[in-house]
Amino acid sequence: MKKLIYILAFVSFNMGLSQALLSKKSNFTRQDTLRGSITPEREWWDLTYYHLDIKVAPDNKFLSGKNIVQYQVLKNHSVMQIDLQAPMKLLKATQNGTVLQIEQDGNAHFITLAETQEIGDIKSIELFYEGHPKEAVNAPWDGGISWKKDKNGEHFIASSCQGLGASVWWPCKDHMYDEVDSMQISVNVPSHLMNVSNGRLRSIEQYGDTKTYRWFVSNPINNYGVNINIANYAHFSDVYDGMAGNLDMDYYVLKYNLEKAKEQFKDAPKMMEAFEHWFGQYPFYKDGYKLVEVPYLGMEHQSSVTYGNQYKNGYLGRDLSGSGWGLKFDFIIIHESGHEWFANNITNKDIADMWIHESFTAYSENLFLDYYYGKQAASEYVIGTRKNIKNDRPIIGYYDVNREGSGDMYYKGSNMLHTLRQLIEDDEKWRSILRKMNVQFYHQTVTTQQIENFLSAETGIDLTEFFNQYLRTIKVPTLEYSIEKNNLKFRWNNVVENFDMPIQISINGKKQWLFPKQEWNTLTVEDKIESFKVDPDFYVESKAI
Repeated sequence: MKKLIYILAFVSFNMGLSQALLSKKSNFTRQDTLRGSITPEREWWDLTYYHLDIKVAPDNKFLSGKNIVQYQVLKNHSVMQIDLQAPMKLLKATQNGTVLQIEQDGNAHFITLAETQEIGDIKSIELFYEGHPKEAVNAPWDGGISWKKDKNGEHFIASSCQGLGASVWWPCKDHMYDEVDSMQISVNVPSHLMNVSNGRLRSIEQYGDTKTYRWFVSNPINNYGVNINIANYAHFSDVYDGMAGNLDMDYYVLKYNLEKAKEQFKDAPKMMEAFEHWFGQYPFYKDGYKLVEVPYLGMEHQSSVTYGNQYKNGYLGRDLSGSGWGLKFDFIIIHESGHEWFANNITNKDIADMWIHESFTAYSENLFLDYYYGKQAASEYVIGTRKNIKNDRPIIGYYDVNREGSGDMYYKGSNMLHTLRQLIEDDEKWRSILRKMNVQFYHQTVTTQQIENFLSAETGIDLTEFFNQYLRTIKVPTLEYSIEKNNLKFRWNNVVENFDMPIQISINGKKQWLFPKQEWNTLTVEDKIESFKVDPDFYVESKAI
């Protein structure tokens, strides 16, 4: 940076320090720990392949079938943890025809394997299950299975389970740290309906008055990204000429919405162009891209993005920023597709670090605007979303108990990243950092510390206090100042120890950098100070003393 000189320093934080900066810990149960931690019964085996093979009975709201789990042995162990949430029931587990012993502890099922598990071996087990899965109350926030009807009385069904976990409707290793390498999803439905899932459609097979749709996912996928969508769909498609060649873009919508969808979904290729510019190659060319209509607002299911924004621009027709720019695009198409890079390509290991998904993706909204409408439009949009910030609790949640942080990970997180862009003071460098990030962590699960270290290294700025301030506290940095003739006194207040972020200001209409610390300092200028303003692109507050 031309005007700012930093000494790059990496500070290695352990989890204890991160937790110490959080608000007081809530009470968590053994079930929280079994769900949210890498238990000994999880860590000894690495997922390689799933084949989820199920039958959906819409009239009875009932699922049944099996999941074949293939894995590689990493350590000598004989007990495997499989997760399945009540009221679903794990009926049986077998390995090479041998029925295995299952001990249930709430939603965790501990399966004792009869065979010797040699390090390096590739093995598989079969899990048979059935039940009435939890019905979504307010999808996607309070998820499960949405059993709805379209306006013609046809079944309209979809899964959504972020946070709640995939084990709400199928048995799996339900922790974010271990993504399966590839997966087949076979779903049997009444023959007049269609199932759309992740990846590419391999076959449709008729069985009496039912059909089985077989989908195959070639890329690693996180559990909550796996979905089923069942309806009387119409299909149309396009081919996008992207960074890695031709990308199939498929759209599945209710038949009576086909014409509206053909118009509204023009935002999808526009999104792809903007995000390949900012973030680099779409991460799932082998699996294609789908946009699928569902009976709830929408969700970032990998290569099977779900849509329920009522064919309106904005968020159900509203501009979340109040700037006017939020009505220039369909919020769900842009936001949920942005997750293909941040959530599906780069995935948090622990849900406590979900800001990696949501902050970057919320920020992608204003980068979409930047690409098509310019930098000023993007700034006005992201600044406008600040009114939605609550600062109720830190953005980072609690580790090892499946508990995310504040919803501020969206608007505060995007404004944090917008502020970081100002510190870099070089938009092409910022773009190259975002693109490199998606290459370096391609198809990986990551921690907050990995992302912090990467951004410090690539920006050349020690961002330790920056991230401690915005991720681990609810404090908004406050620039306190006083003016006397041609003297400006200033300091940071309401900040973490050693916070010394530079900031752009204007004095008498002239921009310049200011370098506040937590002690009072004085800047003397030639003329009497008639006006003073903090650059609104920085997410801070200012207070005259």
